[in-house]
Amino acid sequence: MPYGRTTHEQVSNSCSGCDVGEDSPCDCRSHPQDQVEPVGSGASSIRAYPNLDKLEAMKILVLGSGAREHAIIKALIRTGSNPQDITCAPGNGGISQEVTTVNLDANNAESVTNWALEANTDLVVIGPEAPLVAGVSDALRAAGIAVFGPSKAAAALEGSKAFAKDVMAAADVPTGMARKCTTLSEVESALEEYGAPYVVKADGLAAGKGVIVTSDKQAALDHANTFLVQGMEILVEEFLDGEEVSLFFLADGKSVLPLSPAQDFKRAYNFDKGPNTGGMGAYSPLPWLPEGFVPEVQERVALPTVRELARLGTPFVGLLYCGLIVTSKGIRVIEFNARFGDPETQVVLRRLLTPLQNLLHNAATGHLAEVAEPEFSDDVAVTVVLASEGYPVTSAPDREITGLVGDTKFVEVAHAATRLVDGKLYATGGRVLSVVSTATDFHEARRAAYEVIGGIRLEGSHYRTDIALKVDEVENV
Repeated sequence: MPYGRTTHEQVSNSCSGCDVGEDSPCDCRSHPQDQVEPVGSGASSIRAYPNLDKLEAMKILVLGSGAREHAIIKALIRTGSNPQDITCAPGNGGISQEVTTVNLDANNAESVTNWALEANTDLVVIGPEAPLVAGVSDALRAAGIAVFGPSKAAAALEGSKAFAKDVMAAADVPTGMARKCTTLSEVESALEEYGAPYVVKADGLAAGKGVIVTSDKQAALDHANTFLVQGMEILVEEFLDGEEVSLFFLADGKSVLPLSPAQDFKRAYNFDKGPNTGGMGAYSPLPWLPEGFVPEVQERVALPTVRELARLGTPFVGLLYCGLIVTSKGIRVIEFNARFGDPETQVVLRRLLTPLQNLLHNAATGHLAEVAEPEFSDDVAVTVVLASEGYPVTSAPDREITGLVGDTKFVEVAHAATRLVDGKLYATGGRVLSVVSTATDFHEARRAAYEVIGGIRLEGSHYRTDIALKVDEVENV
């Protein structure tokens, strides 16, 4: 149970407005003690459950259709939420086998808000970045619905790399040097200034494919031009050398709580070869991290960033993803994301013991300061992604998937791009599945994950065979 769980005095669950006792949940929305100050601009009163530890019945809507959303749903159910109270929009073939799915456009703020109101939804969890940038969370908050996901303004921390750099500069958050470029000649000048390896980032949403790190100058220029012609600005950054770490923080606009660190694998092929992807695998925890790593990131990165956004009038409520690198000169921020990362979510939440529902709702309603740090299993977790033929360069046609086995105590499969037709499962391109395994050590976790993924049949599919290999080898020296 890393990072030292704290305790706090429980709040009574009794309701003065209803004839219920200490142990009986109240579902009344009108009581003064159930109201909290609005979180985020434009918010109206949002219900806060008075007992911060007890798991209350709560109607939850999860927005998204990928393995990240499936992992969130699995974690909600595993830590006590009733699957009958969970809906996913739009979901996918695998998610539809566990909870109700609805055919909603997750990026349409009006449609999502109307549906959530009609369904008497208590909490909306926004998975992908697109609904955040579309302002879906703003519309939901204005309607009085608790939302785990930042406002459109705060989500610019991910949507604009330049904005993120400005926030880090103002908050004195350690990061690499960078130059903003609007023309190809400016990009070329910045590449000359920083030298190889070249780091080029699109200043906008690019589905995890907006960054290139290469020693080939022409490839760097070509990458920059791809996004310049789309009207995006470009950031050219100094290259930072070291091990990368993904660390998630729950944020309620003023406080943060850390989850467990993870490391993902971005390149398409073994030993970090091939093009960048959205992520081909991950593992957690990271036994090689120095003592005090998480508290240091919390104090030097997460809290200053959240406080700076609050100072700017754009409080960050949701998941602050800190993409970090451990260099010889210390910790540096590579990037921020405004939502759970994929595939890191699959391994981080697989080890979570604390009820996820309570963590997300307390973040959404401004109660994180009163919540103990989340507890995690001592087991390790490894996830391996199965991708369709041609990914990430081309998209394969829909093809049937066979050989899938049901979830067990130690192995589960999170669906990313699947649809269910007449009882048959089809891959719809891109990253298709994430096989997630837990065990007492990485060797066994890897063995179990690869045994399951090796039995799955999908024409042309591919996966990396070196996920968590280094930490497995170190563990067995």
